[in-house]
Amino acid sequence: MAIRAKVVGIDSPEALAGALRSAFYLADDGLATAAYLALALGKPLLLEGAPGVGKTEAAKAISGILGRRLIRLQCYEGIDAAAALYEWNYPRQMLAIRQAGEEPIDIYHDAFLIERPMLQALRAPESAVLLLDEIDRSDHEFEALLLEFLSDFTISIPERGTLAARERPVVILTSNRTRELHEALRRRCVYHYITYPAPEREAQIIMLRASSVAEETARAVVAAVGQLRREPLTKPPGIAEAVDWAEAATVLASTGAAWPDAFKRSIGAVIKDEEDLAQIAPRLDAIVTGVAA
Repeated sequence: MAIRAKVVGIDSPEALAGALRSAFYLADDGLATAAYLALALGKPLLLEGAPGVGKTEAAKAISGILGRRLIRLQCYEGIDAAAALYEWNYPRQMLAIRQAGEEPIDIYHDAFLIERPMLQALRAPESAVLLLDEIDRSDHEFEALLLEFLSDFTISIPERGTLAARERPVVILTSNRTRELHEALRRRCVYHYITYPAPEREAQIIMLRASSVAEETARAVVAAVGQLRREPLTKPPGIAEAVDWAEAATVLASTGAAWPDAFKRSIGAVIKDEEDLAQIAPRLDAIVTGVAA
């Protein structure tokens, strides 16, 4: 089966993993296989996992290797069709009517249509990747709207009729699993759950994303971040925070700061909540000493 996204040289999950690595994203076999199958079958890719495990970054990397623009719809509670699909530019329509006078005017011309992310992807499926980020933050009404969109990739505009995609766009959905998604939505997707990477892989990710960080520093940061994730924190550090901490400590060390002090002073790069800082304060010295050991 030919991959529908038509990426030269990508004819297997392993090839896709190699391409993602060139985009500075390390994908394990599970993610590479799920992404490959989603592209090959023309199905949406649903990525679930805790915040910070790299779901959105995976979408960015996939759009990069496909050579397509990433169209991102950040979901939130109360999101509706006007934010996701389209809306009419009413002020511009009214102005055009006043300026036209007695002359006939089509106020439902494209010039008055404001395209939102889902319509943008529908009208340019060959040049974009649609990312529906944190779909679990939306409500069931929006999920029903999304199901209708994914069933046949059409959008009905009462004043214009039904618009259909020339080909199925590449769609990626992410979820932090704050609520269960409808089973019908899951059935339409190729699914993969992303966990925090194993220590060895996370150290590799840090060194890939931050070339100035030494291997010893990356490994030490991974060990410390692993301890922090076992704490009852409001916002456990994700992979991006681990990279930030390694980079920040390296920068401070380059100015002459001792390693234990460099890690302790740069703790704001990995812990970004006042209550979480208070939670780890009694053990911070031990954690930092362990990092710098």
